[in-house]
Amino acid sequence: MRKTIFGILILLFVSCNQKSDTEFSLTGKTKGIENGTMIYLDNADSQNIDLIDSTTVENNTFVFKTNLSSSPLQVALWTDDEHYRFLWLENNKMTFDASKSNFENAKVTGSDTENLAQPLRKELENLTEKNQRIREIEFIKNHPNSILSAEILSTYSTTFGKKETKELFDLFSEQNKKSKYGKIIESYIELYAEPKIGGQFIDFEMIDLNGNQKKLSELKGKTILLDFWASWCAPCRKENPNLVKTYNKFKSKGFEIFAVSLDENKENWLKAIKNDHLYWYHVNDLKGNGNKASLIYGVEGIPDSFLIDQNGVIVARDLRGKELNEKLVELFE
Repeated sequence: MRKTIFGILILLFVSCNQKSDTEFSLTGKTKGIENGTMIYLDNADSQNIDLIDSTTVENNTFVFKTNLSSSPLQVALWTDDEHYRFLWLENNKMTFDASKSNFENAKVTGSDTENLAQPLRKELENLTEKNQRIREIEFIKNHPNSILSAEILSTYSTTFGKKETKELFDLFSEQNKKSKYGKIIESYIELYAEPKIGGQFIDFEMIDLNGNQKKLSELKGKTILLDFWASWCAPCRKENPNLVKTYNKFKSKGFEIFAVSLDENKENWLKAIKNDHLYWYHVNDLKGNGNKASLIYGVEGIPDSFLIDQNGVIVARDLRGKELNEKLVELFE
């Protein structure tokens, strides 16, 4: 009987220890931050501030004990006084030590993903854009099971191209392929249609402002600007007044704009349309970087656009302002 009770106690002790090993916590040390300063954990994959948790700094220390929605999870750790650091959290006891360095270069323990990410971030800072992409491809090949590789490939798949993206994706573990990043990559491989200047536009269907399906091909016969944008995209919003002027100038001649938003938040999308007076066709599937049309057209960053003539031929890409106006004058002569 005593042996049975002793065995149960051992099992309980082991279970408790195992549970604590898989619970997330982040204990931090800082330098020169005032007592009471708020420090935040924000989901770095969200387009807008998506607060996970917050706490205060006291005597240059802070502690987070948060239930993570997934692990590993990429977050931004930041304060109101401009201290900032991207960070990969895992369901472990983690430490963050900026007592002997600046906040951005704090020493972090407890996350294998962050141990890979931080040296890579530093290395990429000193490389040209071309060499950054070469180094990232090398990293993905050497770490096909890391979620960091999936995040990188989902970000730069349109840069790497369909063929190389598929070759890299095929190296991934099944877990990586099924991650949220893996699903975006898989959709890109499936959907990217490699549109070319001088080739026909690629049709697609998406929900419009009124919740109805709208096809790009419904505007065939008009000169169409297929515009990719979002409410959170500062360059897009800055360009919108110019686009409004262009639309008003050429609409009577058969010019239309078919705007695809990469917003995930419907309210923000609708508010931006209203505030910027964008009275043309709008569609959105609310999938952000996984937007179907953006994957079909290989949109790497926004703003981006494709100008399609009355015959459905793509005649230009990424024209704005004066260049767009000049091209439209040419098309309507």
